Amino acid sequence: MEAVARRAGVSRATVSRVVNGSTTVAEDIQEKVRLAVREMGYVPNQAARSLVTQRTDSIALILPEMPNRVFSDDQFFPGIIRGVSQELEAGDRQLVLMLAGSTAGHSRVERYAMAGHVDGVMFASMHGADPLPAALAALGIPVVCSGRPLQRDSGVPYVDVDHIEGVSSAMRYLLASGRTRIATIAGPQDMIAGIDRLTAYREAVEADGQTPRIAYGDFTRESGAVAMRELLDADPDLDAVFIASDLMAHGALRTLRASGRRVPDDVAVVGFDDIEIAQFTDPPLTTVRQPIVDLGRQIARQMLIILAGEPVPPAVLLPTELIVRESA
Repeated sequence: MEAVARRAGVSRATVSRVVNGSTTVAEDIQEKVRLAVREMGYVPNQAARSLVTQRTDSIALILPEMPNRVFSDDQFFPGIIRGVSQELEAGDRQLVLMLAGSTAGHSRVERYAMAGHVDGVMFASMHGADPLPAALAALGIPVVCSGRPLQRDSGVPYVDVDHIEGVSSAMRYLLASGRTRIATIAGPQDMIAGIDRLTAYREAVEADGQTPRIAYGDFTRESGAVAMRELLDADPDLDAVFIASDLMAHGALRTLRASGRRVPDDVAVVGFDDIEIAQFTDPPLTTVRQPIVDLGRQIARQMLIILAGEPVPPAVLLPTELIVRESA
């Protein structure tokens, strides 16, 4: 900085003000400093700047999942990451992606955040009543969650999609088409998405006087195939199935085909997510579309608002949409 000051013929303090975006320096002086910066290839020392500003300009996105789950063909995670990175890039902030699918990973994330390496922490794909978001928030670290935290009264703001209405719209469609033995493949019951989607299914079938027919998966293609087999063994005459994710639905379609069932003639199938694969299953999948990329953008947007010192609503709920294709 002193070398830049000598080149521009100004004081070190003036260079500091220009580099840090101050508007109190005359425009011609600012241009001299900017020219010297370009000529000398000067880059501010981020560590030194952080000591002064108490900011790192970095925000962590925590995914409590194992690497093989995040880097699979499940497009939920790339969509969330894409949305978050787009919003942070527009806000001139750096994304730090951290996986915490194990106890060691969870502890590492906690140490990293508490050491002040990031300005805020965003969580997505949380399992169980994870105490970490509320614990970090209690320490004054800005926190935003994707998905309603299972921990009651956590006080942490969150962004989610309307799982209940999304599933309800799918069930109304199946019931209106005359299906009378509707089953479901539910997602993990330690995740709010799995819980809410199963709740909406139960409410719909019970209101129609039907008996709930439930098998469980873990949002993977393989678990959908296994769960569909369980449902067929338990009730060979079922005529529709709502499946809590498109990947599980893809696996279920393979099982239905192998069992000789025609889709949708014998069994109608509806998924949830509307990831790209839904358009290319055989037949193309009717599904509930959730705005995955926008979900990522919204949690990042809430974080930037908090860091700007402005209030945010405790909850933001994004709408879903039923996309009708040939499977139902």
